Amino acid sequence: MIKLYYWPTPNGHKIPIMLEECSLEYEVFPVNMLKGEQFEDDFLKINPNNKIPAIVDTDGPNGENISIFESGAILLYLAEKTKKFIPKSPSKRLDVIQWLFFQVANVGPMFGQCGHFLQYAPKKVEYGINRYQTETKRLYRVMDKKLGDTQFLAGDYSIADMATYPWVKINYFHEIDIDDYPNVKRWREDVGLRPAVIKGCGLLEDIMKLGDPDDEAFKNLFDRQKEDRR
Repeated sequence: MIKLYYWPTPNGHKIPIMLEECSLEYEVFPVNMLKGEQFEDDFLKINPNNKIPAIVDTDGPNGENISIFESGAILLYLAEKTKKFIPKSPSKRLDVIQWLFFQVANVGPMFGQCGHFLQYAPKKVEYGINRYQTETKRLYRVMDKKLGDTQFLAGDYSIADMATYPWVKINYFHEIDIDDYPNVKRWREDVGLRPAVIKGCGLLEDIMKLGDPDDEAFKNLFDRQKEDRR
């Protein structure tokens, strides 16, 4: 049994997509980031970095419990556990890992900052908007070029696509015109039609509501990140 500690964000969506694709049994434990539940001691024992997603596998290596945090690490673990969505061929496997790391190291951080400065920052900071939206567009160009040669990011559908799709799904949030990147648009449509992707991205999605920048939810999601809560 996989215990999924989750909240409906792009990083959060990655894991239920994989769990659904692999038909793994899982139980959802919502970590309401708007109420600051990511800072509670029980969750910090699973992820000391107070972020979602995280999992506990009650049937881990040697049948023992294992907890894992960081979405990329979770995807790799589940791929190894199920022998799905990562190739056996060393060269093809490396290609998947490269594109997975491309998402973790580039797409997530840059798209996240772009969205923050465009949608959440209490004051419009033109330097921040220009810096991160320019980098977001560059990453779209990288993906568009790659997807002009392959159907999916690493050839066949893989954990690299599962990791990247939730961020591209919300292109409007980053004020990106998807029509400017036709290969990414085609890929987004292909991935978005998969039943596991629809179900994974829909998990608890109706409760992700962020209100006024002065309310407690906003402070729990952003301001408390500045503090060392450990």
